Amino acid sequence: MTSKRRPYKTYPKEFKLEAVRMMETSERPASEIAAELGIRRNLLYKWKEQLELKGESSFKAKPGRPLKSAQSEEATLRQENERLREEVEILKKAAAYFARELK
Repeated sequence: MTSKRRPYKTYPKEFKLEAVRMMETSERPASEIAAELGIRRNLLYKWKEQLELKGESSFKAKPGRPLKSAQSEEATLRQENERLREEVEILKKAAAYFARELK
């Protein structure tokens, strides 16, 4: 039985900024702050690093890759082409395997 993966929890930009501010200004350990906020400690450090590298623009409104409907036709065709190439490789290997058994 396969179980569905839980979707990633997303946090608003303001929450991330406040969490990083709390970590920088507070003398409490990051693990304590993370537990209080209900997030993992390494997530705090990740947000802090993103903020230092790109500033507030690093916290986009909607993370992740675009939806299928928003993809360009070219990108969709590239994905399909790659899938078909993999299928051809599998079929070649299967044909070679069964040809050996016939001999």
